[in-house]
Parts: sequence; C-alpha cells; structure tokens
Amino acid sequence: MKINKLEIENVKRIKAVRLEPAQNGLTVIGGNNNQGKTSVLDSIAWALGGEKYRPSEATRAGSAVPPALKIVMDNGLVVERKGKNSALKVTDPSGKKAGQQLLNEFVEELALNLPKFMEASGKEKAQTLLNIIGVGDKLAKIEKEEKDLYNERLYVGRVADQKAKYAKEQPYYPDAPKDLVSPSELIRQQQEILARNGENQRKRERAAQLQEEVKRAHAEVSRLAELLEEAKQKHLQLVKDLDIASTTAKDLTDQSTAELEANIANIEEINRKVRANLDKEKAEDDAKEYQRQYTDLTGKIEGMREEKTKLLEHADLPLPDLSVKDGELIYKGQKWDNMSGSDQLKVSTAIVRKLNPKCGFVLLDKLEQMDMDTLKEFGMWLEAEGLQAIATRVSTGEECSIIIEDGYVAGQETVAAETQKVKKEWKAGVF
Repeated sequence: MKINKLEIENVKRIKAVRLEPAQNGLTVIGGNNNQGKTSVLDSIAWALGGEKYRPSEATRAGSAVPPALKIVMDNGLVVERKGKNSALKVTDPSGKKAGQQLLNEFVEELALNLPKFMEASGKEKAQTLLNIIGVGDKLAKIEKEEKDLYNERLYVGRVADQKAKYAKEQPYYPDAPKDLVSPSELIRQQQEILARNGENQRKRERAAQLQEEVKRAHAEVSRLAELLEEAKQKHLQLVKDLDIASTTAKDLTDQSTAELEANIANIEEINRKVRANLDKEKAEDDAKEYQRQYTDLTGKIEGMREEKTKLLEHADLPLPDLSVKDGELIYKGQKWDNMSGSDQLKVSTAIVRKLNPKCGFVLLDKLEQMDMDTLKEFGMWLEAEGLQAIATRVSTGEECSIIIEDGYVAGQETVAAETQKVKKEWKAGVF
C-alpha cells in the first residue's frame, strides 16, 4: 500500500500542508532549516504508526487548534487523527471502521523509522536480513560450528608451531645409535670377542708346538739312518701340517675390545645422546601430526564457508547483489561503510519491503547529503521497483516536489488562509 494524499494541520512546526506524493519514485520535501520539513514525516509516522510515534510536543506552538491529520491510501483506506485527544479513525473503502490493528498489517515499522535500521550495527543489519529470508537460525548454527573449528584450528596451529620450534632447538647426535645402549649387551659382546681371541691364541700355540716337532724330526732323520725313508715320509707330512697351521694362524686377526670398553665406560653419555635424538624425533613427529590436524580443520572450515555461500545463494534476497559475509551485509561486494549513500538507501528500502511486502512506501529524512546525481539515481531505482519514498532535503531547488516555508507548502499559504476564512465565516453563520 502507498499514500495517495495527506493533509496535516497544527503538528509541531506545520500550520497547514497538503501533499499528493508520487505513487512511484521519490517525493522530496524541500525547504530551509526549521520550516517544518521533518514535521511532515513525523506526522505521517504518527498517523500510521500509532501513539508510540506521537511527538512529545505534538500541537504547533501558539496554536489553540488541536492537530489534525488525514491520510488517504491508494486502496481508498482513510486514516484520520483529530480532536482534542487526536483520536484515531480508520475507514476502509466500504465505509467500515477499523483501528491501529488494521494499520499494523501493512505499515512496516522501519518504513516509518528507517534511521533505526541504517544506524544499527553491521551485525544487527545482517541479522535482520537473515531473519527476513528465513535462514538466520541455520546460518547461526553453521557460523557457530565454523567458529568452534576456527578456535580449534587456532589452538592446533599454535601447538604445531611450538612443537616445531622445540624440535628445532633440540640437539642431535648423528654418531649416536638409534636405541638406548644396554650395559649387559656390551659385556656380552665383549665376552664373545675375548672368547674368539682365546681360540686364536690356542691355534697360535699349536703352530709353535708343530714347529718344535719338525726340529725333533730332523734330528731323528740324522740319527736314524735306517729309518730314513720312514722319517722322510713323516717329515714331509709334518711339513705339510706346519704349512697348514702357519697359514691358518697367519690369517687370524684379533678383534679389539677397546671400543666396547669405551662404550661401557661412557654408556651414560651415549644414552644421553640417544635420548636427545629420540626427543627431537618425537617433537618432529608431534609437529607433523598437529600440522596434519591443522590442514584437516582448514578443510572443514572451508566446507562450512561453502555451505554458508550455498545457503545464501538459494535464499530469496531483497536485491540481486545483496548478501551476508562474515556477519555483515555486503552489497555489490562492499560492506555498509563502503557503500554509496544511494546504495545504502537501496538496501535499507529493499529490506523494509521484504519485511512487509504490503508496505509500499518509506519515509526518509535529511537527504541533503546526497548530490544530485545520487538523488536522481535513487529516484529512478524507486520507480523501477514500484516503491514510494517521501523524503526531506534542505534545499529549495528543482529536485524538490514541494517547498515548506514557515509551516506551509510554498504557494499554498493563500489557499490555506482562504480556507480558514471560509471555515470561520461558516461557523459564524455568514453563509
């Protein structure tokens, strides 16, 4: 629903104003400061929004006549407030009377008080939009899960960095064995070496013995000529045995136990190095594990963000380029504080319409911050969207639909004065 026409008398700074706003697009109420521009918007809000919008000083200063408001909607509904108590009267096209409850069905609160939305925090704006499109609860759940994952990832990342730093600071001994050294194992190895060395010594002693026997055999050969042949055979055999024994003994090498003895003596130092190496390897493994967890959590967070994106992509948003990112409104890729004044008004007005599709109008105060191009752009957008906006602007330029001067619409003062004269004469019985 939209406003067809309105009549206001004796409200705040208004003496008498009549206005027929454009059905689609922007109707700008211009004028200098303190002439009654904002009083027009306050009067509309009071007439349609109820007592909570009643100005604290509703009656125009110096007027003995109480306020009178009349608004005719585009469906023929008539809204009036007049009399001493400014009682509400709502009459539908069929003549039936109604009240504030009927007005509340098609009047969106933010349409009467758009600054309430525009001055809200970024998160409040975003939450309003999300609630309108019906994804607020689901998105809040996803964002909570995403936040929990983010906090967990933050913790894991810190621990991974600490582990990596600790591992880097640990000493490493490349010459140390992989496992801790056991004293009993070193002693066992030493005993085995000593046993092998003892066997080598016995073989050496056997070689010396055979050599002595060869000497005796030579003597036996000289002394016993008659047994020469037998002695020769025995001699040859002994020589062969000697060769074999000498060869075997020559190739034998004793193993040193010095290293084992040193290891036994330095076992605590060796094991200290082994433990240091094991600690470093453990820290490196821990750092790798936490890094793996960090990567997994990153993947889950990205999945949550994709889910949020899909949720908003399929939502029925008020504007094509409007969305929510990281808890804030985004329009054409820009956050609220980076949007142009025109875009901020577009977003706000579109959200008002989405809040209550029955409400086809919005009130806007103080548009003087907009330059002419921005004002024109916003007006064209309103027309294209079939929306009605009634706004004020400190200006007397051509962009203004009407100019308020001293509580009147410029050019209507004479008409208003004549009307008052006719009313007085009628009451006095002149006619």
